[in-house]
Amino acid sequence: MFESFFPRPKVFFLSVMLWAGLGILIWYGAGDSIGAALGFALPEPAGEPIVGLHYFYSSSFLWFYLFYTVWSLAFAAFWFYYSPHEWQMWSILGSIFILFTTYFGVQVSVAINNWRRPFFDQFQQALTGDGSVSQADLYGLILIFVQIAFVATGVFVVTRFFVSHYIFRWRTAMNNFYMARWPRVRNIEGASQRVQEDTMRFASIMEGLGVAFVDAVMTLVAFLPILWALSQYVTELPVVGAIPHALFIALLFWAAFGTGLLALIGIRLPGLEFRNQRVEAAYRKELVYGEDDPDRAQPPTVVELFENVRKNYFRLYFHYMYFNIARGFYMQADNIYVHVLLVPTIVAGKITLGIWQQILTAFGQVSSSFQFLISSWTTIVELISIYKRLHAFEAVFRGQELDEIELKYLADRDGGIVPPMADPSPGSGGPDPLQTIQDPKR
Repeated sequence: MFESFFPRPKVFFLSVMLWAGLGILIWYGAGDSIGAALGFALPEPAGEPIVGLHYFYSSSFLWFYLFYTVWSLAFAAFWFYYSPHEWQMWSILGSIFILFTTYFGVQVSVAINNWRRPFFDQFQQALTGDGSVSQADLYGLILIFVQIAFVATGVFVVTRFFVSHYIFRWRTAMNNFYMARWPRVRNIEGASQRVQEDTMRFASIMEGLGVAFVDAVMTLVAFLPILWALSQYVTELPVVGAIPHALFIALLFWAAFGTGLLALIGIRLPGLEFRNQRVEAAYRKELVYGEDDPDRAQPPTVVELFENVRKNYFRLYFHYMYFNIARGFYMQADNIYVHVLLVPTIVAGKITLGIWQQILTAFGQVSSSFQFLISSWTTIVELISIYKRLHAFEAVFRGQELDEIELKYLADRDGGIVPPMADPSPGSGGPDPLQTIQDPKR
């Protein structure tokens, strides 16, 4: 799945996390001083966020463009030299471009959040009827919003178009990788389904889920500092009372609580989804054989196979029922959580309507990013089950041991214990792994 598209995947992804983490530390630690030394006018005046399109070509942003380009190309150059790969232009440079456009899209949300304060403050002032706010003032701010919205639309279209091509290249790499080994794996149960359908589903899920994950991470990088700064306006929480950076701490607690709770409740779902694909594949394969062989797909066999499908679906329905109950209650509570937190601050008159809007937006952005696992859990479960199927597929031609759930399936199917996988290389003396996953009528 990953080796086909990325160079040395385990080392590559570890280096991505380390290099990105180091870059973030440098940017938020010494970034301003380095930028100032290079001649960029940094930082922007405190408490005066830039409103409008100028935000995207301000000194801060121009310095970020330079820093990101140099930092990313240095990483790419290392991997081009250290471990050349036939798909490196897409897997490395393509990933760098997706990260940039995603971060830029998040910054569009930051620009809109900057716009909220002056617009809603003037909106609040206009409602007093003192005449200090004219129609031109509000129309001018609405025009600024329209300009930012056009930028947001353009970035979204470009990102989605490029990601679609990027993901299909990844699927192409997987397809080529598996088909190069087709003579050895063609007799594996569901081999055609894994090469065609599973790679297709893997690619389609990654197209949506992968972008959502990157967007969640980039949103945290962009909005956590904003939420930290806005926490100065909220000094007291219900029940808890006054604590430093109360809003920030309350968010971390709420996100950790929800993620941990639902991950614990839904812990059995990946295995059930994986088994579901297994029983469906066994049923489908018997029917396919029955199209050409009158001795196959006989009523007793078909009834037994479909009964396995029914049992597994009913188990899935039961486990998803209590998972959805927990998730539903949490998401409904999340809708009012921040409003409950802000009641003491609102009653004390410590914030304006504009600041209130900024807090709601920043809190919502960071909260939804922290709750990525919660909102995407069903899709993640499906992706994990596909990963398990492809991993078991790869284990066969790599001569590796199968996962416990795969061995259990084979034992259930064949009425016996499946021997461990062994080195399939000639002269190794071990059993051929292809002999352990054959047609049930072998």
